Amino acid sequence: MRKPLILLTNDDGINAPGLRASLSVAKEFGEVVVVAPDSPQSAKGHAITISDPIRLKKVDVFEGVEAYECSGTPVDCVKLAKHVVLKNRQADLCISGINHGSNASINILYSGTVSAAMEASLEGIPSIALSLLDFAWTADFRQARPFLKLIVRKVLEKGLPNCNLINVNIPKLTTAQIKGIKVCRQSDSRWEEEFHEAKDPRGVPYYWMGGDFAATDMAEDTDMWALKNGYISIVPSGHDLTKYDAIDQLNEVTFA
Repeated sequence: MRKPLILLTNDDGINAPGLRASLSVAKEFGEVVVVAPDSPQSAKGHAITISDPIRLKKVDVFEGVEAYECSGTPVDCVKLAKHVVLKNRQADLCISGINHGSNASINILYSGTVSAAMEASLEGIPSIALSLLDFAWTADFRQARPFLKLIVRKVLEKGLPNCNLINVNIPKLTTAQIKGIKVCRQSDSRWEEEFHEAKDPRGVPYYWMGGDFAATDMAEDTDMWALKNGYISIVPSGHDLTKYDAIDQLNEVTFA
């Protein structure tokens, strides 16, 4: 039987340790093709490049694995993978990550990791966005490996019923400390932002964004609760942003 074709991408760049961690698992399941940014592209969301050329270069980074670095965004990587690299071949699975840092809750809207997987899902490819709650470049991804193997195997065997994308977040714990996996909903939390003003050498002001994450929704069915309590969170996700419970009420409003 034909081996599954797995597309691997991320938003931390082609040299990120998290990408190598997911590659080490993906190779056990099938043929892997890597298309990843040539530099970090965190928090790019679903941005695409339309006003500049995009460079795509084949690189010898991973032994025995076809790999390309892309000058564009994570979503650009997936688009080029489909239309240029794979051409008439359809991937059986897309893995985006493992990301350095959380993409739980509202972070899904900003995440280049999740957006790359979302783009693949729009193309009919079952997709997994993976994140470890450790922003350090030296993060230890070994604890994630057995769970990642389980998730990839199940998705390849069973597919993703009623969705085409799962957003997976892994707590910063040892394998023994992780209690298991919970399928849950996205927490409705937010960022409380602040902007620090400074001046460049010419005296022109500029701003640097900072702030804190406000976990306002910690119900037991959320990803934030699962992660805080030692579980890996899996959130079935999609591109439909319709607020369905508002349709009937809005139909009663006269907009004319």
